[in-house]
Amino acid sequence: MESPPTGIRKIIHVDMDAFYASVEQRDDPALRGKPIAVGGGGPRGVVATASYEARIFGVKSAMPGAQARRLCPDLLFVKPRFDAYRAASSQIRTIFGRFTDIIQPLSLDEAYLDVTVNKPGLASATMIAQEIRRMIQEETGLTASAGVSYNKLIAKLASDQNKPDGLCVVRPDEGARFMARMPVRRIHGVGPVTARRMQELGIETGADLCARDLSFLQQHFGSAAPFYYRAARGEDDRPVHERQERKSVSVEDTFFGDLIAEDALVTELERIAASLWTRIEKSGAYGRTIVLKIKFADFRIITRSKSFAAPVRSPDLLAQTGCALMRAQLPLRMGARLLGLGIHNLDHEESEDPGPQLSLLL
Repeated sequence: MESPPTGIRKIIHVDMDAFYASVEQRDDPALRGKPIAVGGGGPRGVVATASYEARIFGVKSAMPGAQARRLCPDLLFVKPRFDAYRAASSQIRTIFGRFTDIIQPLSLDEAYLDVTVNKPGLASATMIAQEIRRMIQEETGLTASAGVSYNKLIAKLASDQNKPDGLCVVRPDEGARFMARMPVRRIHGVGPVTARRMQELGIETGADLCARDLSFLQQHFGSAAPFYYRAARGEDDRPVHERQERKSVSVEDTFFGDLIAEDALVTELERIAASLWTRIEKSGAYGRTIVLKIKFADFRIITRSKSFAAPVRSPDLLAQTGCALMRAQLPLRMGARLLGLGIHNLDHEESEDPGPQLSLLL
């Protein structure tokens, strides 16, 4: 490998196209061309991934299964097969490793690659991205989209530009213009509630965000302001971390209106628990400690936890424990603006005797 050039980095973000659904359609020809959702279609089920045939009806990841059925009456629900997804992911990671060892997986179906210096010694990151996509299709029968740029922020946004089976390249002199056109709701790190607050302040695009100075952003967005300020200008110096070991898995949601009624809190927490279980299965990261997070209307945060002797391997146990931790705090002294649930003390090794298992919520 050659010595790294000074200055500009070459980052690729690879994102598989509707990964779980694509694996199911690849392995079962009867599902090809049909709207399918991988996940649970029952009252507490959550969509993990929807095929592109389903997405045109508005079905998307993390959507409750019942809502997905209403949007697409012909939707076919498929039970997840995480062993198959992990096998395909392993093939894809092997392909990445032919080009670089600086790989930061985000999940089974996406990763950042730093190819500033690469094993084949290629000068063109675009050529590397094209080769990776070609190899993935030839060796797995699946398609991937990729974004190529000089930092992680823009590479990730670029990978979503031409989906499915697309490639988008954003060069250093194009970064500011690329971000100027970007709706702020699409910027990684801007959640739905923050996007709504920005909209109320007249900030719809990266150009609008760039027009606000740092003091204005700090006044309205606090500690996140420096990130938004730099993102609007296409700046991001975060490194690609090589295969970091996950320490926890969590899901949290901020609400448009504060919640205080028990029924509403339980409904939201069960939905969060179902989404968290999908992430746990996706990463294979089972843990022994369940952690509840509540942020109140005055921004005070409390956490409560319960630990078990063995890793939690049941979605029902996860949901029931989370709800029990929450009910122990009732009545809340004021409304909750955010609920979160996480799993800590992870055990990445499979137990020899995992005990009885309950199926994914259906």
